[in-house]
Amino acid sequence: HSPRVPTHLHSLTEMMATGKPGQSLKGLPTEKVNTCGTDVIALTKQVLKGSQSSELLGQAAQNVVLQEDAILHSEDSLRKMAIVTKYLQYQQEVIQKNVEESSDLQDQLNHLLK
Repeated sequence: HSPRVPTHLHSLTEMMATGKPGQSLKGLPTEKVNTCGTDVIALTKQVLKGSQSSELLGQAAQNVVLQEDAILHSEDSLRKMAIVTKYLQYQQEVIQKNVEESSDLQDQLNHLLK
């Protein structure tokens, strides 16, 4: 038992080959049948390309979401680094002030010991 071609596809094939629906492929020149087969193959390739395009678009959308998450994570890290930088600047100022005071105390101590 051979596979049954759906009626609408059979009619499409007939129409592509003969230009008229309802005409059989029997008795058509081989060249016309080959052209019809080539057209069906080209149409099939286009449908498959469209399917692949949809898959690629889906993958691209997933990649955009992943990149967006990475960007948000980076922004959060930058905010945290800015806080740490401010804290370190404050610490540096305190240390600098202590060094200056220490230097003053050293001068006073030297003056007292003379």
